Amino acid sequence: MPVLNDASHVRAAVESILAQEYDGPVEVLIALGPSIDGTTELVADLASRHARVLVLENEVGSTPAGLNIGIRAAAHPVVVRVDSHSMLPADYTRIAVETLVRTGADNVGGIMDARGETPFEQAVALAYTTPVGLGGSAFHVGGQEGPAETVYLGVFRKSALERVGLFDETIKRGQDWELNRRLRQTGGGVWFTPELAVTYRPRSSLDRLARQMFSTGLWRGELARRFPASNGIRYFVPPAMVVGVVIGLVLGVIGIVQAATGQAPWLLVGFAAPLLYLLFVVVATIAYARGRGAATAAWFLLVLPCIHVAWGAGFVLGFLSLTSNIAKHTGR
Repeated sequence: MPVLNDASHVRAAVESILAQEYDGPVEVLIALGPSIDGTTELVADLASRHARVLVLENEVGSTPAGLNIGIRAAAHPVVVRVDSHSMLPADYTRIAVETLVRTGADNVGGIMDARGETPFEQAVALAYTTPVGLGGSAFHVGGQEGPAETVYLGVFRKSALERVGLFDETIKRGQDWELNRRLRQTGGGVWFTPELAVTYRPRSSLDRLARQMFSTGLWRGELARRFPASNGIRYFVPPAMVVGVVIGLVLGVIGIVQAATGQAPWLLVGFAAPLLYLLFVVVATIAYARGRGAATAAWFLLVLPCIHVAWGAGFVLGFLSLTSNIAKHTGR
């Protein structure tokens, strides 16, 4: 588990690992990045209380670097990737290992079961788990067991990870998709099963969500540029929406200028693009947030555009080869 500045969630994540009902040796490897919010002290306390918890230094601080540090240090043939925002059900490891053995896959994963506590977090969780939010991937919305392009987190054969050279540390986000691509290209299998559902705690504020989505979209755009033949159409919908809305707004403003100068304001038609998107958001809120409470529904009206716009804008910049420039200044 790579950890960086996550004092709010890491204890629950580690406790869910220690509570695994698995008949076999287990070690908990925490790759700790340079944190300033008390995470370092919290993790040290956990390690002092539990002999199975080992803290590894991750000087770089990035997720793929932390994952590779943990994989190299791992003593056992199965590697269970855990996120510090996630909580594993008690039977997670047992079911995953049984599925690895049964299917012969290199990687097994399940559903990212987002669950919020506040109305805002509940709205984010709802957006994560509906097709209008983060798309229709099985690990977000569920589906039938079977081969998959990628899965959430993942339970790997260590030998398979070594076969493909571990995670690419130049990819700060989306490294799981890229790794699974290499596993499949080298003859390995990636397997999805809805039996594995990991509780995930979403970001707790709009600005944190926007930063997460921008960073995720940025690296998704980078991956789409690097591997153009390996991308589904769903990845291009948010950036297309962002570009369409921006162009529509610009044309609409020019239409206002036309009207003010006595010309035929035919470019006002550009406002149709943002209006259509707003209509989509309202309809999606009615369809998916109805019955969830007024506060959650109200937040959903803001959360959905936040995800789409931040992710889509990031994708455009990443696709235009600006990822490394932005990452130098933000670390993401």
